[in-house]
Amino acid sequence: MTTTMASRMSDQNDNPTPAQSRRGRRTALVLFAIGFGPIILATAMFYTGWLNPTGHTNNGTLIQPVVAVSTLNLETLSGDPLEARFGIDQADPQWLMIVAAEECGQECEHMLYLARQVNIALGKNASHVARAAVLGSVSEDLSARWEQEYRSMERLVPVLGTMPSWPAGMDISAEPRLLLVDPFGNVMMHYGPHNTGKEMLKDLNHLLRISQAG
Repeated sequence: MTTTMASRMSDQNDNPTPAQSRRGRRTALVLFAIGFGPIILATAMFYTGWLNPTGHTNNGTLIQPVVAVSTLNLETLSGDPLEARFGIDQADPQWLMIVAAEECGQECEHMLYLARQVNIALGKNASHVARAAVLGSVSEDLSARWEQEYRSMERLVPVLGTMPSWPAGMDISAEPRLLLVDPFGNVMMHYGPHNTGKEMLKDLNHLLRISQAG
């Protein structure tokens, strides 16, 4: 076999046929549907009540339309953009609870506590939900206790040169809020100090159950 013939055969093997391309696309769609189809369905059902036999009513305030997490202008302490952890390419998609407050006083710390307790109460589904906080000023007392009490809650900061941009109707200078972000990076709901841990847990359990995330 000449070098030219071998090269041609290699090129033919490297270039998939139309049938192979169609099979590849179908396989990709099936994998996407398996991984993220239930999450899309869960979000749709939560907003509309469609196919929801329990008649569940959300306890948090729905953000309509949803807001992309990229618009919040947040990043990790190491400088990674927050939106990088969301999307269809994530092997282990997670929901995210974000506690946001301009000044972390008593109500703010209560929200931090609720986020932690709700996460623990999820039991086997706890790994499907992460926690983070965006805090302006923090007391010396809370700073001293952070590593012991909230070490699993990631700290986020505004992207350098920007200010956080919160969804309409939220004023974290007036009161702290807890935002819920879905695995696609959509900020879909928020809670205030008037909400209880049981209410947050009920919403999260419902979303995780109908999305088959557990």
